[in-house]
Amino acid sequence: MKNLRFEALSKLQNKKVIPVKVPASKISEYFGQDAFGMKEMEETLSPDTFKKLKRAIEKGEKIDEDTANAIAQAVKSWAMSKGITHYAHWFQPLTGNTAEKHDTFFDIHSGIEKFKGSSLVQQEPDGSSFPSGGIRSTFEARGYTAWDPSSPMFRIGHTLCIPSIFVSYTGESLDYKTPLLKSIEVIDKAATAVCRFFDKDVSFVKPMLGIEQEYFVVDKGLANARPDLVMCGKTVFGHIPARGQQLEDHYFGSIPSRIFAFMQDFEIEALKLGIPVSTRHNEVAPGQFEVVQQYEELNIAIDHNQLLRNVMRRVADKHDLEVLFHEKPFNNLNGSGKHCNWSLQTSAGVNVFQPTSSARENLLFLTFLVTTVKAVWEYAPLLRASVASAGNEDRLGGFEAPPTIVSVFLGAQLNAVLDELETNGNVTLEKGDNMYMKLGIDKIPEIILDNTDRNRTSPFAFTGNKFEFRMTGADANVAFSMTVLNLMVADQLFILSEKVEKQIEKGVEKRLAIVNVLREFIKASKLIRFDGDSYSEEWIKEAKKRGLPNITNTPEALDEYIAEKNVKLFKRYKVCSERELTARYEILLENYIKKLQIEARIMEDLALNHILPVAIEYQNELLQNASSLKALGLENKSTLQMINEISHYIAELKQNVTAMNEERKKVNKTADLRQKAEEYYRNIKIKYFSAIRRAADKLEIFVSNERWTLPKYRELLFLR
Repeated sequence: MKNLRFEALSKLQNKKVIPVKVPASKISEYFGQDAFGMKEMEETLSPDTFKKLKRAIEKGEKIDEDTANAIAQAVKSWAMSKGITHYAHWFQPLTGNTAEKHDTFFDIHSGIEKFKGSSLVQQEPDGSSFPSGGIRSTFEARGYTAWDPSSPMFRIGHTLCIPSIFVSYTGESLDYKTPLLKSIEVIDKAATAVCRFFDKDVSFVKPMLGIEQEYFVVDKGLANARPDLVMCGKTVFGHIPARGQQLEDHYFGSIPSRIFAFMQDFEIEALKLGIPVSTRHNEVAPGQFEVVQQYEELNIAIDHNQLLRNVMRRVADKHDLEVLFHEKPFNNLNGSGKHCNWSLQTSAGVNVFQPTSSARENLLFLTFLVTTVKAVWEYAPLLRASVASAGNEDRLGGFEAPPTIVSVFLGAQLNAVLDELETNGNVTLEKGDNMYMKLGIDKIPEIILDNTDRNRTSPFAFTGNKFEFRMTGADANVAFSMTVLNLMVADQLFILSEKVEKQIEKGVEKRLAIVNVLREFIKASKLIRFDGDSYSEEWIKEAKKRGLPNITNTPEALDEYIAEKNVKLFKRYKVCSERELTARYEILLENYIKKLQIEARIMEDLALNHILPVAIEYQNELLQNASSLKALGLENKSTLQMINEISHYIAELKQNVTAMNEERKKVNKTADLRQKAEEYYRNIKIKYFSAIRRAADKLEIFVSNERWTLPKYRELLFLR
């Protein structure tokens, strides 16, 4: 039998580091050269056309036909100068990936390249073959993509990609971007209203995002020799190596040469596209790494993250490597997350989460800090639902991933400030800053970045001038998580504004009115604040006492999509209709079921076609050896014991695989999607996956190394 493992290992010895050509000595000389954004538009469009475009982006005004044609001509000229021959609306359907349909600029009838404004603004891809949750039937194929002018166009090869939304013929969203853009408008309106309590000149507030993307890298030949990595993006079997991450020697260590060349290469491609990647390093687990995107406007940051992952996959192929974005590709090692560092910035460039040396300005800081904490308290289950998936279910709750209980980390000093504000809130208005001093607000500037320690076990942590949401999985499109975060914070900001206005109408001085509402919010939400070890058994018990939900599985988490409170939230601000939320709920349930179905089938395939044949062959070899020894009057008890143990695990593996398949046949007959997802979780995953894996991993130890066909963890993880 051909052993792909040894074939891949033999080739591994001859693989060389591919040299990387740096385009220029300074990044600034090539940054954004393959992107066509606002700077390029301002340089190529007439002042009048550019003003109309800016109004369309900032105020949502419709782009008229003449303006669209002028922009299309400028875009075409830029594209032609880059050797681009095709264009595509680049969108984010509910698959979680990106999609594109390429059309040529060349018009066969006229014999020249053409690009009309109508082609820029809108296209009509097939809307029936993407997940729609029942919004579209197979015979209802019409769907529309519409240009999002706020996100820069970019070049991939010879194709111009135009970031777009994707909606059905009926106008319902079939993508992640449409609700996100709506949520950005909502939080802009809510946050601007609150900022105007402090500064009447604030004209807008925009959410900002910096993303930390974790990932694993393995040799492509070794990955291709593992059907589970090919089909699932994770290993369903694999015994933990003698050295994993216990020595803590990989984190921030010297980057392996092949990986370093790959990092340099994909960073160059990303920087050309205008993606502001800034940091690269080894992560905690062997074979695990991280790339960080600098802060950008939230919508652009998410587009850039989706694009970055595509770039990484493409460049990895060039280096004969495979990038794994699965949240838990290797058992008993750290999983991969995508930490979302979220903040709000005013039209004046002020980060509302940045403490300052001014006590008056710190009231603005406290207002947004307290309101965000209150929002997490109100909508923690929805925030948990926004990160729910089969992969993240494997990751959350251990190995440095945050737990499934949502809580907020503020740090001892900030907690003390909030406690003091709650206790001393009833103050009389005095001249100057005496009120702030009595409240303890003047002490906030002492809380510099280094004084708010990071809690790696916290799902939602304040880290000096931003909130870090750490529950999102590495393979996720974080657009929906950020939509939820924008929306729930906006909701509480609107409530705060309304309460403050009512107090002002009653004659309460504005600053005291704000403080009074903040005290109310602090009291209402204090149970969500927790600074301790979120992994501890004590916290699980304490969280239950506090009434904080611990939603451990995906089907239960996804129920929050259609919970009455959350449906009302989305409908109230016209971000998603009930039908759109129900569609997403059904798509995610179906995706969860399919992922577990694939995993179960891969387990069966590997068990029956890889592990059992070599285990039985090796067992027979040992039996022959034992028989020969016995014929010579010798008996080796250790050999007989090994035969018995191998026999035991062969039987255990076969028995559990057979039982799982019988159970799967029953579960597949279940008509109700929610019930089917629950049965797949409890009756397939929980009942059989670990048991099957245990037997397979034990056989990996016993069977001789020469016979084993699947690349082992020690070979996959320690790439040099």
